[in-house]
Amino acid sequence: MRTLIRRARTVDPILIQAVLAAALSFAHIHDVAASAGQGGWKAWAYPVSVDLLMIMAWKRMRTPDVPHFGAWCWFLLSLAASLAANIATSGVMDLSHPPSALRVIVAGWPGVAFLGGMMLAHTRTATELREDHTEKSQEVAGEPAGEAVEEVDDEPVSVPEKPVLVSYREAAEDLGVAEGTVRTWAFNELVTKYPGPTGNSVRVDLRECKRVQSRRLAGV
Repeated sequence: MRTLIRRARTVDPILIQAVLAAALSFAHIHDVAASAGQGGWKAWAYPVSVDLLMIMAWKRMRTPDVPHFGAWCWFLLSLAASLAANIATSGVMDLSHPPSALRVIVAGWPGVAFLGGMMLAHTRTATELREDHTEKSQEVAGEPAGEAVEEVDDEPVSVPEKPVLVSYREAAEDLGVAEGTVRTWAFNELVTKYPGPTGNSVRVDLRECKRVQSRRLAGV
């Protein structure tokens, strides 16, 4: 019991004020709709329609990445409808004989409210628009939209070794073989012959000669 009393004391008076104001506005819109020929459940549906449109517009206005211009328009329109109903029931208008303009406005409100609700419900956020733009860009580029592109690590490209060019004699001294042996390798195309500094001179790759010697020693 004490808990219930404590909770009752903490009720926000602003919330009570909002509920009372909403109830009065709800009743005024109902009275205007009923006087304009919308009897039965239809008269009660009008205030629900006006208040829901206002709440939807207010929610969209508080969403950070949604365009607020359209939400402001629908919020002001629903607020104007609520204020107009409140003023009409203040005695400035004879609701027992409402003017034709009021009947036309009340009869046309459902279509306007439906249009506003659809536009507010299907308003695209800025994040959704950016995602759609990215997907379209990927489709134009020939990439499947929505699929992550697998990153492939670039393998190191092997750079061919630069040949160490020496003469037959220098290669023979380095390998410890006869100069004629190196010449035989070159003649049999076991090693590549490169042009030397003069027209008649020949150079061979020392690394290639070492590989040939290794194969010979291994009996290959």
